[in-house]
Amino acid sequence: MLPTLRASLPYTLALAVLAYLGFAFLPEFALAQEIFVVIGVLAAGILVPVLVDVKERNATASTAPSAAADYKGDTTTLYVGNLPYRANEDAVKELFQRFGVVINVRLMKDRQTGRRRGFGFVEVAAKDGSKMIQKLNDFNFQERTLKVREAKERQDNDDAEE
Repeated sequence: MLPTLRASLPYTLALAVLAYLGFAFLPEFALAQEIFVVIGVLAAGILVPVLVDVKERNATASTAPSAAADYKGDTTTLYVGNLPYRANEDAVKELFQRFGVVINVRLMKDRQTGRRRGFGFVEVAAKDGSKMIQKLNDFNFQERTLKVREAKERQDNDDAEE
């Protein structure tokens, strides 16, 4: 289920019930009550996701998107595993920005197929790194449980060639 739909479903159902109750007790309407329920659900199904989207836009507009571009302090890189394959850089960045400054997000892709591999790296402000690990490790994101740790330096396989 889409996140917007999941967030708006309770409001949609509540508005449909309110529409039904409102129309059911108005005797001057000759149409069947079921038609009003359908009209209420359709109106709510259109209006509520639009209102939720507007609310999300206002919330993201109030945060400082340029904070990462202006950040000059120490950074650390976090490994993020068990990512959903459908997750993109923007969704992961939005999740991590709730807990601090995000500099960069890199999600790994398979070289041959171009599909995401289910893990990536998030470069964050060093002061926020431990808080992000604490809050987001074992966090349920798009129906997957994330594994967040500090990234280890990549080891070259020079020994294997000798």
